[in-house]
Amino acid sequence: MHRMTMELATAADQRRSQLLRGVLDLCLLAKIAERPCYGYEFTEALAADGLELVSEGSIYPLLARMERAGLVDTFRAPSASGGPPRKYYRLTDAGRAELSGGRAAWRHFTEAVGRTLDNNPTGGTNT
Repeated sequence: MHRMTMELATAADQRRSQLLRGVLDLCLLAKIAERPCYGYEFTEALAADGLELVSEGSIYPLLARMERAGLVDTFRAPSASGGPPRKYYRLTDAGRAELSGGRAAWRHFTEAVGRTLDNNPTGGTNT
């Protein structure tokens, strides 16, 4: 791969990673709102939504912080594969409120960024 192309790909990946880092908690809350999940299921679900940059290593510390903050609680359930019980996460009322507020903030933010990025005072083509 050409060096400039590699640098651009790396810059794009870094930007994507930074953007995701700012909203990963909301993404996890949204997935938990669908149904209780255990750790690895989050990675699979987020990857299926196009967020394959998320690793289990970034999910577990965030889930622990969310649990300490009272946004989620946990329960253990038997593993379908016969292994040890799995720790599942579910939303608390505070988690539902956080998700609702976070969704509204995200919509407002993305609309503002969209307006800014789509603004083209030079009259050229938007890309």
